[in-house]
Amino acid sequence: MTTNEVEEPGYARFTFRLRVSSTALVELLGEWARCRWVWNECTARSKKALAEDEKCGPARLDKMLTETRNHNTWLGDGSSVPQQQLIRDFGKARAKALKDIKARLPMRQRAGMPRYKKKHAADPSLNYTRRGFRIRDGRLYLAGGISLTVVWSRDLSADPSSVRIYRDSLGHWYASFVVATEAQPLPETGAVIGIDWGVKETATTTSDAHDLPHTGHGRKAAAGLARYQRMMARRKPAKGKPGSRGYRAAKKLTAKLHKKVARQRQDTGRKWAKTVVRDHDALAVEDFRPKFLAKSNMARKAADAAISATKHELINMARKHQRTLHLVHPSHTTMDCGRCGARAKHALPLSERTYTCTACGAVSPRDKNSAHLMLVRAGLNPAGADRGRPDSPPG
Repeated sequence: MTTNEVEEPGYARFTFRLRVSSTALVELLGEWARCRWVWNECTARSKKALAEDEKCGPARLDKMLTETRNHNTWLGDGSSVPQQQLIRDFGKARAKALKDIKARLPMRQRAGMPRYKKKHAADPSLNYTRRGFRIRDGRLYLAGGISLTVVWSRDLSADPSSVRIYRDSLGHWYASFVVATEAQPLPETGAVIGIDWGVKETATTTSDAHDLPHTGHGRKAAAGLARYQRMMARRKPAKGKPGSRGYRAAKKLTAKLHKKVARQRQDTGRKWAKTVVRDHDALAVEDFRPKFLAKSNMARKAADAAISATKHELINMARKHQRTLHLVHPSHTTMDCGRCGARAKHALPLSERTYTCTACGAVSPRDKNSAHLMLVRAGLNPAGADRGRPDSPPG
């Protein structure tokens, strides 16, 4: 069974909160209005080119933007940097969609063609390269004379190469800098660990001290979320009419609670990942994609477990501290024995939580067996991988 080894990255994102004045807010929204117009114009040209079987790459769109800025005073008043970056993003999205169409992927797996950005539905997002911004005296200056106050919660490790200015669902503005980073190696421990993802426990490992229990942040916030959603339902406006002040307030409270739960899940996953990476030199992680759980009767609990977010934090932490991380294919993890490698004839039902090997007689919890199997498949447990003699008699 092949594994993928995660390599070290060269860049990281540092995100900071912004204090936006009324003047800067008007200027940012004006820049976003121009960029949104450019995106929608690119979408229209793309649809026309697709219907007429013509090319519509970033080079042609860049030429279109230059001509339009010369004839359109309103568009030319804004900075060209975020508009050009938006064309780059549009080109990447369109190329990915065309690649999926050419590969004849099923519709549910395809990346759709870029769509129009509606005025009241799309949150602002502006990308600036190094020539479009500068940091001076603790303030962020964007092309076009926009000055922003940054809440510096930590220092940047190097000069940023780009920055993204965006607004979240709560109306808060953030600046996300891309910075070149250096690895921070930790002392070697000589220990290895296997990790299996699940629903009853978010992560089951070969070390009992590093298991991650299901935190249930979403379940704890369910009562408050239901209350705010009932408030929204009572105040829901008619189709085509703006929402009342009470509806907007309830909608903001709902978004605020969702944001809180997401941050709690991220914080829990990050702290757990730091502990695992600090105590082990090599990690064998199940390359699990929990998308299918969304269609099962465990969808709510699986979503609350936040397996994808926790896995993402673990990968980033291993990269940062130069730990070896193997992503192991998840097939037959409930059928193979982690000690002798024998495969059962039938897959275990979810209700059966104990794995019993019919070949060597080993008995262990189902998830613990899968965690040990990760080590075997990653080659971190040579005795098990070679089906050699076990350390102790069966049972």
